[in-house]
Amino acid sequence: MLKEFKEFITGGNVIEFAVAVIMAGAIGAVVTGFVNNIVMPFVGYFTGGTDFADRKVVLTEAVVDATGAVTTPENAIMWGSWVNTIINLLIVGLVMFLIVKAYNKTKKPAEEPAPAGPSQEDLLAEIRDLLKK
Repeated sequence: MLKEFKEFITGGNVIEFAVAVIMAGAIGAVVTGFVNNIVMPFVGYFTGGTDFADRKVVLTEAVVDATGAVTTPENAIMWGSWVNTIINLLIVGLVMFLIVKAYNKTKKPAEEPAPAGPSQEDLLAEIRDLLKK
């Protein structure tokens, strides 16, 4: 059983999967940083100079007591943060598409099977024709 596990864990598929998971995490972090620190400031600039991630629709205001402590937090739909997430998804999808496309170009094309000779029916028809002569 230990030998089978060793063969499984050192097999190409498990190692490739582990590398893919690690790369996906790293790409996700890079894309999140790109969206939050580069893309969204441009979007915020064109939407009035505010941080786009803070865009929201407040359903109920926060309740604050006399000392300034929040007794009931605000209830809001954070649609700006959701838009950031959608942009992250689109960019990650594009990056993964480009990686897979580049990977597929590096693979050797499958060898085409050798052309088959005449079929059995053709050979039998040829023999029949020769016998008739």
